[in-house]
Amino acid sequence: MLLLISTYLGIHVLGVPDQSRLKRLVPSISTFHTQLPLRESFLSANAKHSIAARRFVPPSFNDIRRILNTAQITAIAPKLKLITFDGDMTLYDDGQDFEHDSALVNLLVSLLKYNLIVCVVTAAGYPGDALRYEQRLSGLLKGFENARLSKNMCEKFFVLGGECNYLFQCKEDYHLKYLPETKYQPQNILSWSSDQINAILDVAQENLQRCIDEMKLQCTVLRKSKAVGEYLFYNMKRYEEQLDECVLSTQHRIVNYLNSPWGKKNDLPFCAFNGGSDVWVDIGNKLIGVQILQQFLGATPGETLHVGDQFLSTGNDFATRHQCCTLWIVNPDETQGVLLELTALLEAKKSERSLLTLLDHSKILLDSQTI
Repeated sequence: MLLLISTYLGIHVLGVPDQSRLKRLVPSISTFHTQLPLRESFLSANAKHSIAARRFVPPSFNDIRRILNTAQITAIAPKLKLITFDGDMTLYDDGQDFEHDSALVNLLVSLLKYNLIVCVVTAAGYPGDALRYEQRLSGLLKGFENARLSKNMCEKFFVLGGECNYLFQCKEDYHLKYLPETKYQPQNILSWSSDQINAILDVAQENLQRCIDEMKLQCTVLRKSKAVGEYLFYNMKRYEEQLDECVLSTQHRIVNYLNSPWGKKNDLPFCAFNGGSDVWVDIGNKLIGVQILQQFLGATPGETLHVGDQFLSTGNDFATRHQCCTLWIVNPDETQGVLLELTALLEAKKSERSLLTLLDHSKILLDSQTI
């Protein structure tokens, strides 16, 4: 496996990844933005989950996912600059707010103290409404205040809403401030017109309503300026297969429309995804969101890490893997676990730097005494 990946990386640098054996075996494979210490990560996972000792239960998908997460954390920790997080089911439970007593509060505070840029990249779209995002992240912002984070640290925390459409920055008063689109969005995104946006959302809304009618779903459609979605009436149950049907059929319908003679002029990127209890279609996607953040904040794909739970083809974290390193978690408890791994490595790196600085000072002092 290591040889397959190494060969793929070498061929990818030459610009012909399709010629690698790994690409032929796994056509959907994306870019490796860093080397991955898979052997060391397997040994670590094996010590915890006894993978090699199991005779009747082979390595599971979750085993492999955790091994890859550990490998990615180990690889990127020395050069990590920007870390982004999904919201629901990554930082807090689905549809809930960030609680003040969450274990993730202190871990995110630690990331800022390690001089990292931290950003929540969420599909939740509240155009220019900082208060709505502050409500969702109230426990975290309160944690910043309790930790008395400096102005510099506060201003390294961002929220990007609507996938890629609304950017907010934390200020020294521990409140979010909306940043105008002209400050951070490239011209090709600023040129998206309301007519183009509405044309795509009209097609999406029509198909979502068709799904509701044909599957007799107990839900309603909500239209926003750059999104349209369907969500269940309170306490109603819907099966995962129904959500995926809504997503995949809507993706298919929009793609067909955009490829038609009358739809080509409205060809904008979009994201149709299963949110776990609802379905949404957003104009733009998280790949564009991560690209915007990298350009605005000065980070490369190999210095950027995205943490999320929606990496299936019907999820909205899926696209980020083309633009940065990723960690696939399934709930906030797993987010806590990967951040404990990451902060341990960051602390080790900090201690190493401190030791090197001390040795340099000692050498200078000895040299001066010798003179």
